[in-house]
Amino acid sequence: MAFLAFVAASPVRAAEAGDPRLGIALPLWSALPFLGMLLSIALLPLLAQRFWLRHFPKVAAGWALVLAIPFLAAYGSPAVHALAQTAIADYLPFVLLLGSLYSIGGGILIRGTLRGSPPVNAMIIVVGTALASWIGTTGATVLLIRPLLRANRRRRNRAHTVVFFIFLVANIGGALTPLGDPPLFLGFLHGVPFFWTLRLWREMALVVACLVAAYLAVDAWHWRREEADVRDDPEGPREPIRIEGWHNLAFLVGVLAAVILSGNWSPGSVSILGVQRGIEGLVRDGVMLLMAAGSWLTTSPQLREQNDHAWEPIREVAILFAGIFVTMIPVLAMLRMGDRGALGFVIRTVRTPAVFFWATGGLSSLLDNAPTYLTSLSTALGRLQYGLPEHEGVLRLIGERPEILQAIATGAVFMGANTYIGNAPNFLAKSIAESAGVKMPSFFGYIVRYTLPFLVPVFALATWVFFA
Repeated sequence: MAFLAFVAASPVRAAEAGDPRLGIALPLWSALPFLGMLLSIALLPLLAQRFWLRHFPKVAAGWALVLAIPFLAAYGSPAVHALAQTAIADYLPFVLLLGSLYSIGGGILIRGTLRGSPPVNAMIIVVGTALASWIGTTGATVLLIRPLLRANRRRRNRAHTVVFFIFLVANIGGALTPLGDPPLFLGFLHGVPFFWTLRLWREMALVVACLVAAYLAVDAWHWRREEADVRDDPEGPREPIRIEGWHNLAFLVGVLAAVILSGNWSPGSVSILGVQRGIEGLVRDGVMLLMAAGSWLTTSPQLREQNDHAWEPIREVAILFAGIFVTMIPVLAMLRMGDRGALGFVIRTVRTPAVFFWATGGLSSLLDNAPTYLTSLSTALGRLQYGLPEHEGVLRLIGERPEILQAIATGAVFMGANTYIGNAPNFLAKSIAESAGVKMPSFFGYIVRYTLPFLVPVFALATWVFFA
């Protein structure tokens, strides 16, 4: 394999040169495992679904080892440090946040009779969109997808409702805080202030307003074609709306408070396996674990069972992102070196906010929006803030060219909705809907029937308004 040749053919051995900036030494083909990992996630579930479901942990581990073994052999201690930095400072906080929100959200059950009319459906989607930035797109999806499906159980045409739910609740609604969507949390870990993302409310408001209006028009068209008894006489006795597991909201508030505190408190740092971790980050991670454990211990198993809460979706996310985080180390390192890295041609191509918006969004559509966000952020830092420490570079980028980071953040969060594979909650919502008997569109059917006619024009409008 050509990639293995970089063990012997690297132009500069960072370990020998004593240069920690691996991005200058790494050759272009060191990005191949990252590409292979993401293409596996994109294509194998479509081309070899049974193989993927049984063996995706082996695929993720295989790509991680293809990178790690020659990387360690070629670069020694700097490579060890890079792997430890990624695992301790990036991957573990990322998985802890997703896992805690998923666990706590699974302990909240919404009961009651909801009639799946266009206004009711739109209300559920809007509420989920508003919640997503505060309990995460994963948490909002877990909380509201089943009540939405129960409200529409008697309707013949339901797939479009689930698709717009994916658009807004599983993606776009998470744009306002680092809790909302994994890309923004990674940005927070890399130096973006917690409350900075609140400035994205204008972009989010425009996109949400356009898509809710489009949904109401589409659903009204389908509603008129439903049978009269579905439209006029809901089946069975009416059950009042109520929420069980209310106490879990306190645990969600605890997670939110811990993340906010970690962005506004700097008591110092400690070294863990040679990696500097802020004490505030360790406290945040500990509180998230405690909140998840408290939710698990105080919520009855029967309630979680009735909520169809299972660990397989979050297990899959944790395994796949372990492979992604390892294999993206060379890509991020090269991009951070600007023109001096092997990916300098990317730095020279991506210049304007509009290009950052669509480049980040396009990659988020076909790969995954969390690593894509970091890749685009590294591209911006490599181009505009070359040579600075990462956190200092991020703050200077915000101060001098905030529109670039706005384009990256909105491109990653918004366009994760373009395909099923753009964001982890997309597949989660699709899987739950199909288990409830909804015939969801295929991968390409989703794009042709919904992404191209609805999302692309709205994103083009957002480009013209905010990034032209």
